[in-house]
Amino acid sequence: MEDRQLTWRGLGIGLLGLVVITASSMYVALRMGALPWPTVFVTIISMAALRKCKNSTIHEINCTHTIMSAGAMVAGGLAFTLPGMWMLDANASMSTFSMISLTIVGTILGTAFTTVFRRRMVEDPQLPYPMGQAAYNTLTAGMEGGRNAKKLFASMGASAVFTALRDGAGKIPSVIRLAAGSSLCQPAYMWVSPMAVGIGAIIGPVLAIVWFLGMVLGYYVITPIGITAGWFKDMASAELFRQNLGIGLMIGTGLGVLIKALYGLISKRKTASRRKIPARSLAALLLLTLLCMLILTLTTEVSFLETIPLMAGVFCATYLSSMLTGQTGINPMEIFGILVLLFVQFLFRPALAPAFTIAAVTAVACGLAGDVMNDLKCGHLLGADPRQQIIGEGIGGVVGSVVSVLVLLALKRAFGSFGTEQLPAPQAAAVSAMVGGPKHLVAFTIGCIAGIILYLCKVPTATLGLGVYLSTAISTIMGLGAVLAFLVKKVSKKASMGTDIALVSSGLLGGEGITGVLIAIFSML
Repeated sequence: MEDRQLTWRGLGIGLLGLVVITASSMYVALRMGALPWPTVFVTIISMAALRKCKNSTIHEINCTHTIMSAGAMVAGGLAFTLPGMWMLDANASMSTFSMISLTIVGTILGTAFTTVFRRRMVEDPQLPYPMGQAAYNTLTAGMEGGRNAKKLFASMGASAVFTALRDGAGKIPSVIRLAAGSSLCQPAYMWVSPMAVGIGAIIGPVLAIVWFLGMVLGYYVITPIGITAGWFKDMASAELFRQNLGIGLMIGTGLGVLIKALYGLISKRKTASRRKIPARSLAALLLLTLLCMLILTLTTEVSFLETIPLMAGVFCATYLSSMLTGQTGINPMEIFGILVLLFVQFLFRPALAPAFTIAAVTAVACGLAGDVMNDLKCGHLLGADPRQQIIGEGIGGVVGSVVSVLVLLALKRAFGSFGTEQLPAPQAAAVSAMVGGPKHLVAFTIGCIAGIILYLCKVPTATLGLGVYLSTAISTIMGLGAVLAFLVKKVSKKASMGTDIALVSSGLLGGEGITGVLIAIFSML
């Protein structure tokens, strides 16, 4: 009985959940500029659904949540890149077929490339994959009772009602002003969002504090000092510097990951136990890569020559993405999209649509790679068959690709554009700022150098850069969520409080995300 893993009923339940999770994740990514892992959330959903079925097993539940989670990271990769094209040119066009095609290619590459280094990374104790561990702990604990599911659905319902009152009925303000601005400082705002509180609680106090400090550094240290000292002639110049500094810090993080990975490979070259890829598997991987190159050439505006460095870049990016996810639980997929885009731009000069295609393919591949590795870590701890998980991940990723594109277009039609208060899409804005190169080279260079140094000193510079770049409204509410979670843990004496907070926070994310998508669809109709 324990061999029941990828089943027809599990596939059906997984795909139904995937549609909802993918849609809500697209909304979350565009609205909040952040996308926490849905791993715990989908684990609870799968467990609640399958435990009511006859002869369900923990391995079947595990494989089902693997399918269900795939679309979320695909949606994130797309939301963090492609909207930037319309931010630069409101009249830019790309066919729905081309968008679905590039997203599916990113999904295929993200799934296929991770199979090359799956065993080494998943079995490496130095790569704990915290979200995969959390899914394992939640799954094993949840099989003993149904209280966890009740907590998650209760918080989800409360978040949905709150969001409906705020966005649907207009009874609750979406943003409140905390402090007035001046000629030296911008006003401080805070988003009124249960989803953002949940994100802050999930990422924890350390990352939230770094995020908040990034906001303070960008808005309330560099900007006023720079204007007073005459570094910037006005607030607009200060804003350009701050934005490029934040982008540089995030890019520097990606370069730091690359430097650290290369150093690790060189230093362990003689002692590492290298596993050779079987010739048949290598041939299949090469054929699959060539197929993806042809699909992009035939269905998008990317040329065949441009796909060559793109494939090499995606392979390196998925490796680094999997490593960073395993070490920290953070996967800055849009940063890897920018890195590969800059690499291809150095060799060629792609036009607007091809440039965003390159960034989107990379981000989707990296997003899915991180999700695959988290799920495989959970499966490894359970003793599951990784082949069945990878098949489930691939199916979920392809279906999630179609859903992601359709939801993205629905939101675009409902709200009119991106880069607005309703859909700020800050990561996509960062990508758009890098098309054609940075707009403030000095700030970008300072950020890159600082990002590399700080990352090598084990400072979470991607999160710091996000705080420097994003609005005060988002960063403030994130910090509040982390502080509340920290205080609750300190006051409570329950050993399960950490799990309870993760479940409630996941419910807050799901409730607002799903309700936001429904409101957007109703608005469009």
